[in-house]
Amino acid sequence: MHAQNFEARVLKNEPRAADVWLLEVALPEEAALPKAGQFYMLRAWGQDEAPLLSRPISVFACQRERRSVGFLYQVRGRGTAQLAKLAAGDALRLTGPAGNGFVLEGDTAVLVGGGIGTAPLFQLARELREAGVVVDAILGYRDEPYCVEAFEKVCRKVSVATDTGRVGHKGFVTDLLTPGAYDTVYICGPEVMMEKAAKMALAAGVRVYVSKEAKMACGIGACLGCRCKAKNGGVSVCKDGPVFEGSVFYG
Repeated sequence: MHAQNFEARVLKNEPRAADVWLLEVALPEEAALPKAGQFYMLRAWGQDEAPLLSRPISVFACQRERRSVGFLYQVRGRGTAQLAKLAAGDALRLTGPAGNGFVLEGDTAVLVGGGIGTAPLFQLARELREAGVVVDAILGYRDEPYCVEAFEKVCRKVSVATDTGRVGHKGFVTDLLTPGAYDTVYICGPEVMMEKAAKMALAAGVRVYVSKEAKMACGIGACLGCRCKAKNGGVSVCKDGPVFEGSVFYG
């Protein structure tokens, strides 16, 4: 299905931690519902206003009954700063859902997330649970955790690691990962963390999926702006991903 372009209305836009916000928008009836791992291009400013490009934000949660989508995002620049100014009732432009989502497989799974990379893993946890998969989560943060309680509602076990030791394990999420205990490992976060976790899973003979992040211009694979290197050549994160089998990069 091709990504749709439409206007949506803000239901809520609330802070969850320092510079981290949760935005929920109502989808119009004609808009398709997303699945875990997909993303939208968001724009809360005019076509002739700066910044020039829309911002790619992954789906944090989809409430099918109320036809709403939640986006957990971090304020990093002018575009996301504009998103943080939105209030209930405001309008914004969405293009999506775009990209390939996660593959649901196995009887047991562990989600490994780092920082804002935890965002696409929550909807995945919900969909895995609905499919009868037993799900654990290992979530890493620099200092202040956020949205952990959401994961605790759908996962069998949630472990937290922080760089500072403020909450949970002081150290890396990979310190807490035992990939051989699961059928499938799903990863999203900083590149260094994803590489280490993916290689651990592959060495244990476990299927692994990673959600990659890249700067995007069009979000539909036309501009090649999000092209990155893979084992067998280049891939476009927006069109070929953002979800890939881990062996594509780390095998």
